[in-house]
Amino acid sequence: MLSEFANVLIFLCIGCFFIFFNLFLGSLIRPNNPYPEKLSTYECGEEPVGGAWIQFNIRFYVIALDFIIFDVEVVLLFPWAVAAPELGWYGFWAMLFFAFVLIVGLAYAWKKGSLDWVQPQIPKEDVPPAVAGRVA
Repeated sequence: MLSEFANVLIFLCIGCFFIFFNLFLGSLIRPNNPYPEKLSTYECGEEPVGGAWIQFNIRFYVIALDFIIFDVEVVLLFPWAVAAPELGWYGFWAMLFFAFVLIVGLAYAWKKGSLDWVQPQIPKEDVPPAVAGRVA
């Protein structure tokens, strides 16, 4: 039994050596010519504006978490649908309960407003009423 663990340890050591050797070899071979444009932050081809330490709206994270939760539900529904005849009534009621809990979670997120996006407010130009009726 100990020899089986020794095999795993040997393969782990060989794998670590392979990774570090390739990193070292790459550092010797690759060119090193940094210049300001190469060292600047790349952001979808746009020049970065402002500092890097800005606060993002928490809604991005909430929407991402909601997506992950319901994505996991879909991932679990496909194998369940394939194995549903073998699972019988227990599997049916278990999945119904699982779906019910997720629907309650969706209703809760919807009720709290975490699925609503902030509508942009378009500034309106203040035009005096006398000028608004005239055509230029």
